[in-house]
Amino acid sequence: MVSTQTAHPPSRRSIRGTWRREPSTHVRTGTTAAPTEHGSFTILAETEVAHSPQEWAPHSHPHHELVWSHGGTVTARVGDAMFTVSEGCGLWIPAGMVHAGRLTAEVEFHDAFFAAGRTPVAFAEPTVIEMSPLLQALLSHLVSPGLTEEARARAEAVVFDVLRPASRQLTLRLPADDRIAPVAEVLLHDPADGRSLGEWALALNMSVRTLSRAFRASTGLSFGQWRQSLRIHHALALLDEGHDVQRVSARLGYAQPSTFIATFRRLMGVTPGVYVAEKPYSLS
Repeated sequence: MVSTQTAHPPSRRSIRGTWRREPSTHVRTGTTAAPTEHGSFTILAETEVAHSPQEWAPHSHPHHELVWSHGGTVTARVGDAMFTVSEGCGLWIPAGMVHAGRLTAEVEFHDAFFAAGRTPVAFAEPTVIEMSPLLQALLSHLVSPGLTEEARARAEAVVFDVLRPASRQLTLRLPADDRIAPVAEVLLHDPADGRSLGEWALALNMSVRTLSRAFRASTGLSFGQWRQSLRIHHALALLDEGHDVQRVSARLGYAQPSTFIATFRRLMGVTPGVYVAEKPYSLS
């Protein structure tokens, strides 16, 4: 990655949970200094296609970062929240905020760094951004070598004009309560785990009432609602990877595809088929 990164050890307060890691996953933990020729940059954009699954260990940047992709989904952890960023959207990560991420193989990955002291438009919290065709084209233009200072300044000015939050901020709060963290750890790794609240309460030596209250207090959702939302986050990634509805439904633990479709529609506003057919703002 371009730009200075500071690696951080995983912290239960900053990055919780584990990834379902494929054996070929490349874990990126190093740091790379920003090129000296861009020492006075305002926006520094880059793109890459990795041929194996990628995982970024918890780290932070001295600059704001915007990440997006084509042909897949970026999943990120920022603080006690998980973001699933589908095609047509990006994720703004404020400077200095610890985050981790993952990307499947053969996905076209893009990111742009915004100098914190020279960015007139910035968001104080992680924010899902609407990646309109114009915004994507401008950021791709900024990757071009040999841009004059005047041309770069003109493009950057328009970027700031069109940079805006997406209408849907798809985020999931991760439990910050150590009593229920083991449940989240298991479900993040295997969202198809179908154990009931009662079974989890027995395994954790807690009452069902205590476990239920802890989940709602920590995440804002009931246990069932949280698990459903988590499954939809995973579903977005699987659908963007090209898996069909029946396969996604089975991998997420639904007994019938119709149940998965109904849940997806309730949370996303469209069926999985419509979501795949109408992905916005794809330039590929």
